[in-house]
Amino acid sequence: MRFNTKIAVILRDDLLTWQRLNVTAFLVSGLGSVAPEVVGEPYRDAGDVEYLPMFRQPVMVFEAGKEMLSVAHGRALGRAQVAVFTSDLFTTGHDAANREAVRAVATADLDLAGIAVHGPRNVVDKIVKGASMHP
Repeated sequence: MRFNTKIAVILRDDLLTWQRLNVTAFLVSGLGSVAPEVVGEPYRDAGDVEYLPMFRQPVMVFEAGKEMLSVAHGRALGRAQVAVFTSDLFTTGHDAANREAVRAVATADLDLAGIAVHGPRNVVDKIVKGASMHP
């Protein structure tokens, strides 16, 4: 099935494995609240136990160097829905502190560990151009 939109995550290529997983989870966590159309129906097993819904389309995960990640971030602003995870967030302990850490830094100076984007397929393809699929 081909979707009209795309969800993509770009991770900085020097992150540790646990950081990559953590950043990805945080980045996509808010997407369903601003783009409810990307969330499918709840799951149910044969025992009639219900599970939470998940995205109805794939999440493409890429990696890039720090400079390419900044370029992708610049391309995304104003063209797609964007979530950011900065290096500062590895040292904070809760949601309010996370928001304060991002708020304290100018857009051009964000030390990005990763971004997530959602938007029209062709727009997201242009945003991630130059990044590599995560191995």
